[in-house]
Amino acid sequence: MSDLTLLGLCGSLRAESFNRKLMLAAAKSFDPAEFIEGNLRLPLFDEDLEAQGIPDEVTRLKEQVKAADAVVIACPEYNKAPPGVLKNALDWISRGGQPWTDKPVALVSAAAGRAGGERTQFALRLMMVPFRPLILQGPEVLVASPKDHFDETGALVTESYQKLLSELMTALREAAQARA
Repeated sequence: MSDLTLLGLCGSLRAESFNRKLMLAAAKSFDPAEFIEGNLRLPLFDEDLEAQGIPDEVTRLKEQVKAADAVVIACPEYNKAPPGVLKNALDWISRGGQPWTDKPVALVSAAAGRAGGERTQFALRLMMVPFRPLILQGPEVLVASPKDHFDETGALVTESYQKLLSELMTALREAAQARA
């Protein structure tokens, strides 16, 4: 067991989503580490709800971000942007404190389109600017037509994508170790 903790956030809630499979492949490439998947099934951000007290599941997710040595975000592209579930989580996490500051973060995406989620990663980078994380610039992992690149067990089987993912996760590990 490593002394590093990797938090995974998946912008798709579907259990068998290609982004969840990609996130798990990223965690495997990051090993050894304690891997935790954050729960993005949160209530919609609402200042009236916030005034009643931050929901427990939001507090838990925010603490997971704060405690993690590194974060990998696997994000699909829905209508040329990240899905609302991820934006909602970012909005909640932003309330009261900055757990993202200087946190090493890797972005990966799998999307049916030919660009593999390039627009979603661009938009996500913009959404995270206020949080001041250390978002790795590359290599970019953009898995286009993901149904062709995962086997029936959910493993990423295309060598070129696996190589990029391995390089990205090695860089994420190095960034996390440099902070430790």
